[in-house]
Amino acid sequence: TYLLTYLLTYLLTYMMERPFLGSLKEGPETRFERLAGNQLDTSLQLLGITAVTSSSANMAEVEGSGKRKRKLEEEPDSRSIKCRRRDSPIENDDKTANKYDEGQTGDGSTLHHEIESEEVPKKKRHAEDVAAHYNKLEEVGLEQRSMSRIFYLRNFNNWIKSVLIGEFLDKVRQREQNITVLDLGCGKGGDLLKWRKGRISKLVCTDIAGVSVQQCEQRFQDMRNRGRQDDIFFSAEFITADSTKELLSERYKDNNMYFDICSCQFVYHYSFETYEQADMMLKNACEQLSPGGYFIGTTPDSYELIKRLESSETNSFGNEIYNVKFQKKGDYPLFGCKYDFHLEEVVDVPEFLVYFPLLEDMAKKYKMKLVYKKTFWEFYEEKVKNMEHKMLLQQMMALEKYPADEGFRLVSHVKEDYEHAEMFKKDGKAKLPFGTMSKAEWEATSLYLIFAFEKL
Repeated sequence: TYLLTYLLTYLLTYMMERPFLGSLKEGPETRFERLAGNQLDTSLQLLGITAVTSSSANMAEVEGSGKRKRKLEEEPDSRSIKCRRRDSPIENDDKTANKYDEGQTGDGSTLHHEIESEEVPKKKRHAEDVAAHYNKLEEVGLEQRSMSRIFYLRNFNNWIKSVLIGEFLDKVRQREQNITVLDLGCGKGGDLLKWRKGRISKLVCTDIAGVSVQQCEQRFQDMRNRGRQDDIFFSAEFITADSTKELLSERYKDNNMYFDICSCQFVYHYSFETYEQADMMLKNACEQLSPGGYFIGTTPDSYELIKRLESSETNSFGNEIYNVKFQKKGDYPLFGCKYDFHLEEVVDVPEFLVYFPLLEDMAKKYKMKLVYKKTFWEFYEEKVKNMEHKMLLQQMMALEKYPADEGFRLVSHVKEDYEHAEMFKKDGKAKLPFGTMSKAEWEATSLYLIFAFEKL
C-alpha cells in the first residue's frame, strides 16, 4: 500500500506550468506473457485456414504477480459534484454545446460486437441486446456530464483520442490533402469535431447501434448548420452495421472508396469473441486502406487486465467506479475470453480479452505493420512534453484542479483517492493549484493502450 501510494505521488499529477507524472511501469515479464507467446507460435499456423477456438488455444495458466491488489467492491458514488469550469474552457469538442452523450468512457463509441454463448441464435440475441442498451443511453448535455463522477476520466480519454487522431492526420497530410476517414464504431459522433478540425474531406461513420448512428448523423447536420456559409465541410455517410459480421465495403455508396485512416476507439476488443469476428472487423478496418494509410485505435491492455486479476483474491477487481469480473482465473483462450466490465454511468457489458501479439500477426494478412503501441500512461508521458498538447490537456479539463477552489468539491469524497496529490502538495515543490486525477479514475483509464498500424 505504501509503495502504491508513493508511486501515485508522481502519477497523473502535473503543475500548471510544468506537468509532471511519475511511472507505473511494469516489472519483469509474467508467466502470462511467456506462455501466451509460446502458445501463439503454434496457434498462428491455424490462422487464415481455420478458426482458433477457445478450446484449442488458451492464453496461459497464470500465477499472480502479487502487485497492485485492487478493491473488490463496486460502490458507485452518486453524489453531485460542483465542477470548476470558468477558468479552463473545454475544447469545443465532444464535451461542448452538443446534447448527445458519448456512449462509453467519454469517447463517443458504442459497442460493436455480439457476445457470449456457443449457440449462434443466442449470440445474435445478445448482439441485439447490446445495441439496444446503447441506443437507450440517456442523452445529456455538458452541464449534467460535468456533475459526473468520471468527468475527468472521460475528458482524459478524450484528450488521448484528440492527440492520437491529430498526429496521424498530420502524418497522412504530408502525402495527401484530401483525407478520407472510416470511423469504425462511431457511436453518437463523439469524434466528429476532431475530424472537422482535422480538415478531412470525407467521413464514413458506422456502428452496430442504429439509434446512435441516427444521432451521429443529426449531430453532423447540426454542426454543419452552425457553421458559416463559407466553411469547407467534409461530406459524410452513415451506416448501421455489425462490423464483426458484415463486409462494410458492400455498403459504401462508392464501392471503390479507399481510406487514409480508420479510427476504432474503445471498440475493437468486442470483436474477439471468435476468430471469424475478429478477422472480419480487421478486414473492414484495413482492407480498404490506401498504402501508407493508418489503422489507429484504443483497446484494453490484456497484460494489465490479467495482472490485476491474478493479484486479486477473487475472479474480479475494481474500485468504486469500475469493476472487471472474469469467469475464472488461469484459463485465457485467445478468442472468446469473456469478462464483464462495468464503468459507472456508461458501460455494463461483457468484453473480450485481446492478446496483442495475436492481433499484430492477424493484421499481416491485410498488409498491416504495427508502427506504434503505448499504454495510456506512456502516451501521456510522451505527448505532454509538447506545449500544444499540454495546453489542450488544460483546455479539455482532462485533469482535476487540486486543491479544489473554495465552494467547489473534488469529484471523489474518498480521502484515499487524493493521497498522492496531498503528498505532492506537502513536499513544497508544487505550485498550487495543480492538476491531478483521482486514484479510482486513474485505475480505470490505465487499463487501456493505444495502437497504430500502417498499410504497406
